[in-house]
Amino acid sequence: MASKRITQETFDAAVRENIEEFEMGPEEAVKEAVEQFESQGVDLSNIIKLAPKGSADGPQEPTHDILQALGDLQESVARSRPQEVSAYLARFFEHCKQDKACRFLAAQKGAYPILLAAWKLAATSDQGLLLQTLNALSALTDGQPDLLDTQGLQLLVVTLAQNADAADLTCSGIRCVCHASLKHEQNRQSLVKAGVLPLLTGAIARHGHCADVVREACWALRVMTFDDDIRVPFGHAHDHAKMIVQENGGLKVLIEAAKAFSDNPSVLSELCSTLSRLAVRNEFCQEVVDLGGLGVLVALLANCSDHQDLVKQVLSALRAIAGNDDVKDAIVRAGGTESIVAAMTQHLASPQKQACMLIRNLVARSQAFSQPILDLGAEALILQARAVHRDCEDVAKAALRDLGCRVELRELWTGQKGNLAP
Repeated sequence: MASKRITQETFDAAVRENIEEFEMGPEEAVKEAVEQFESQGVDLSNIIKLAPKGSADGPQEPTHDILQALGDLQESVARSRPQEVSAYLARFFEHCKQDKACRFLAAQKGAYPILLAAWKLAATSDQGLLLQTLNALSALTDGQPDLLDTQGLQLLVVTLAQNADAADLTCSGIRCVCHASLKHEQNRQSLVKAGVLPLLTGAIARHGHCADVVREACWALRVMTFDDDIRVPFGHAHDHAKMIVQENGGLKVLIEAAKAFSDNPSVLSELCSTLSRLAVRNEFCQEVVDLGGLGVLVALLANCSDHQDLVKQVLSALRAIAGNDDVKDAIVRAGGTESIVAAMTQHLASPQKQACMLIRNLVARSQAFSQPILDLGAEALILQARAVHRDCEDVAKAALRDLGCRVELRELWTGQKGNLAP
């Protein structure tokens, strides 16, 4: 695996040398430089693989489009010219969207403080400019959560609170929250302390008609329950899930939204996925049932069986709430087992581990459910899934074992000393 890194300037110098010394064309010069560095084990994932362009203003060092746009933006912000800022923000945003290498180079050259200054200017200007700034910030921070500092985090929460009725601004602001929180535990905790959770649940409740806002808010709520930052020994994922449910009515908000988007499978997938992330306590599982969520999930499994991703997320949500023994009874009484087996039958070509894990949850500590599930043909389906999908091997064996079926479990290690030589 490549581990060495170089700067953009080093790569650009190699390209210019190929052009000037070896008389190569721009494309050939770039290709030769890429091959040269990759043969040396250099990671070029953050390098713009294009020949830098010269300036029309005079004989100065060639540069890249993203840096030209950034320089123009900086100048227009310094002169407080909103119309120019708008035009250069649009250019900067388009370049950032194209390639993570562009975002990386822009960040290295001070893009964040320039956007922060544009943000403050936009706050005194109009919502259109503010939306452009948030879009640019969202693009820049994609994969670079460390950029957003305390000032930016506070300003982000304030901006969301002050523009809660504007769907487009809310959507873009929440996207910034997601990018700032992915793989960054400190930003997550800081945003929660600053009051972002009620803004996220409130966005779903307030903009229940806007699919984009609901999708982004669901994603952000899930990110708040992640434990994906390897730099910290442990995070507050469980605490954040509790706060979303107990202090912000998260389960009710999601279930009501699911009822409103009954004909939109992509939004329903997001809602069900988020629901499964929040069912982390026994009482939360029961609350899903009490709020009518179980009826919604079983109905979706029966009525939307053609939508594979939605089926997967519904099974995931059912698996999560089936951790509660009383909820297992409710799932069986609601006809959930028939729908689960029917979903497995219809989507057997897809490695859907969720179905096997859900069956395990249903029969764990509730062996009385095993025979009715077996009577529906579950054993043959699980065996077939195991044979077709290697990824399902472990969960399929576990499901068969918990159903009381005969399964051969291979003993990987006996605890005895032996010859370690091949």
